[in-house]
Amino acid sequence: VQLQASGGGLVQVGGSLRLSCAASESISGNSYLAWHRQAPGKQREVVAHIRSSIVTDYAESVRGRFTISRDNARNTLYLQMNNLKPEDTGVYYCNLRKYSVDYWGQGTQVTVSS
Repeated sequence: VQLQASGGGLVQVGGSLRLSCAASESISGNSYLAWHRQAPGKQREVVAHIRSSIVTDYAESVRGRFTISRDNARNTLYLQMNNLKPEDTGVYYCNLRKYSVDYWGQGTQVTVSS
C-alpha cells in the first residue's frame, strides 16, 4: 500500500490547513488510520486516529481544533486543522494499519509562524 500525503505549508497563527492522504488501495471497513507528527527534536506522536467512520480520538493538545475524517470511496484520509499554533509545527505523517501491517506516507511539512 502506498500513501501520498499533501496539503502542508506555511500558515500564520490562527490559520487553517487541510491535510490529505491518498491511499493506493482500499481503506474501507474497519481499518485503522491515523495522523502522526514529529516536531523538531521530538519524538513522533499520534495526533488523531480514526477507525470506521465514527470512532475517532485526538491528542489532548489538538482536541477541539483538529478533525480527522476519511472518504472510503476516494481511499483518502483527511486532517482539518484549525486555529493553528506554533507548537503544531512539524512533519505530519499519515498511517494505515491493515491486517496488522503499518504503512506510512512520506510526510508533509506544516509550519505555523507567529
